[in-house]
Amino acid sequence: MALNPEQRMLKDGVERFVRERCRFEDWRKSVASGLAFDPDNWRRMAELGWLGLGIAEQDGGIGATPAETLLVMEGLGRGLVREPFVGTCVLAMHLVSRGGNALRQELLAGIADGSMLLATALGEPDARFNLNYVNTRARPHAGGFLLSGDKSWVPGASTAQWLIVPARTAGAVDDRRGISLFLVPATTPGLQRTDFRGPDHQHVSRLALTGVRVEASAVIGQLDDGLPLLEHAVDHAIAARLAEACGAMDAVCAMTLDYLKTRKQFGVMIGSFQVLQHRMVDMAIACEEARSMLDLAMQHLDAPAAERRRAVSAAKARIGQCGLYVGHQAVQLHGGIGCSDELAVSHYLKRLAMIEVSYGNSDYHRDQFMQAARLPRDDAGVAV
Repeated sequence: MALNPEQRMLKDGVERFVRERCRFEDWRKSVASGLAFDPDNWRRMAELGWLGLGIAEQDGGIGATPAETLLVMEGLGRGLVREPFVGTCVLAMHLVSRGGNALRQELLAGIADGSMLLATALGEPDARFNLNYVNTRARPHAGGFLLSGDKSWVPGASTAQWLIVPARTAGAVDDRRGISLFLVPATTPGLQRTDFRGPDHQHVSRLALTGVRVEASAVIGQLDDGLPLLEHAVDHAIAARLAEACGAMDAVCAMTLDYLKTRKQFGVMIGSFQVLQHRMVDMAIACEEARSMLDLAMQHLDAPAAERRRAVSAAKARIGQCGLYVGHQAVQLHGGIGCSDELAVSHYLKRLAMIEVSYGNSDYHRDQFMQAARLPRDDAGVAV
């Protein structure tokens, strides 16, 4: 993708931020501190205006396109940045800004200035990545709703002030209709949170909701029809994660190439071995293929639902495969030390593995691609 001057300036700024504030030594200290992320980095990102990139100007944001958001995420991916940019500034931001709510202006302003953190509780036991599989129930009560159910994997919930909870207000457990989105304060009585770390040291939580009461005004979007809004926001979050994966892959390739140029075996630089050169070329090709698929997804983020589904799922499936390939090759080319905790390459592999399963793994999205491809089309070839 050709960058305009403003995008080039943004890209350079993110690279400088990562180079100065997100070194591997800083990452290790942040992980050892037990904090979910570095608050100083989050404040700095707010000052730079990155947190409000996707928010419209009339709502206090920058009003940038998805391209700028993906540039930021690609740069942050190079530094293994753990700040909850995607969860708050992409996924939750899209739900709040497009869904409408009495707290819309307040939440968007808080997201832009870094004072407000939100998390979206998507995962449920037995859901297997299906957004329309929602067993959490919301029943009417005293002019509002009572929410009850379990959410199994909620990134960023430990630091969020607000949670966006999909719950079923009508229909069977896997119906597309009957899903509503609720804005729930994190301190609401009846909401129990269990925090833990993922393999990549990202903080995630399990939620148990037992009679959590919310007002009718807590609904985001249309009652019983929240799934299309949720799918659109998740596709934007997927694209952001794929940009992060591309950045991480570039970083892994660079550090592996440096290693091959300095590591000697039997008095010879191992980078001179032709078989290893071929493997580096394959890694570089995988990075370029991933970036091409990311461009495809970005171009279709605001396309009709079926076309968006095909492009985003194709990108998610292929970039997931490319990321794991590059990560595994990098570890193998480093040899035994590549598996050590002290070397960054092992943590990049873990992060790439977790991105691969975020919002559905490659197998799931290949199936989603095929389902979208089977939809009937009009005379212009557009899915209907």
